[in-house]
Amino acid sequence: MLEVKEISKNFGEFKAIDQLSFNVKIGDVMGFLGPNGAGKTTTLKSISNLLASERGEVTKGSITFNNQDVHQLDPSQLVKMGVIQVMEGRHCFEHLTVEENLRLGAYTNELGKHFETDIKEVYDLFPVLSDRKTQRGGTLSGGEQQMLAIGRALMSKPKVLLLDEPSLGIAPKLVNQIFASIKNINKEKNVTIFLVEQNAKKALELADRAYVLVNGKVTIKGPGQELLKNKDIQAAYLEGGAKN
Repeated sequence: MLEVKEISKNFGEFKAIDQLSFNVKIGDVMGFLGPNGAGKTTTLKSISNLLASERGEVTKGSITFNNQDVHQLDPSQLVKMGVIQVMEGRHCFEHLTVEENLRLGAYTNELGKHFETDIKEVYDLFPVLSDRKTQRGGTLSGGEQQMLAIGRALMSKPKVLLLDEPSLGIAPKLVNQIFASIKNINKEKNVTIFLVEQNAKKALELADRAYVLVNGKVTIKGPGQELLKNKDIQAAYLEGGAKN
């Protein structure tokens, strides 16, 4: 579905991504791990073409989606093709209600033609959003805002969902709920998932395949369950090694 081939991205003299290559298969959950500054978010923004907002661009390589070269497309064109990113930090519209946030997500899906059906699916996935539908987005808890951001993305009917740190700053109880929802989105709604996540254990438990990124390069890759048993991964990410 998605192929990234030898892309590079510099910020001044700093090389954020260095000839990075990987692919995401249809129906997979693909995990992307690594320390802060490894280039994970830059990689996501390279795919969704949001680097332009930071005066950046991919300087080398190619990105294809369903065999079409997409790395020069406008982000709105990618959204219409089904490439949807949920940004780190949630970014819901704070002054709009929950339902208004979801309606904005529906706009790119035939101008919201299937809004009533689609919003019911989101409310079934995240019942708390139905309870809060008239509440302003900015008054929700962090976990509820993350659910709203994912729900808004689902209203656009993604083929591949790019999730950037969905567990960041969220209470453990809600983290479990969000990861259960991601699994449901993948298995029940047949949405391919590209998951960037600091919670390595949760990500690897869910991922069909995973890559570890360090200094803009892939250092380890393999099935998620295998990487859970990898001693280097355990030392760096599962037993407190990353904190040291």
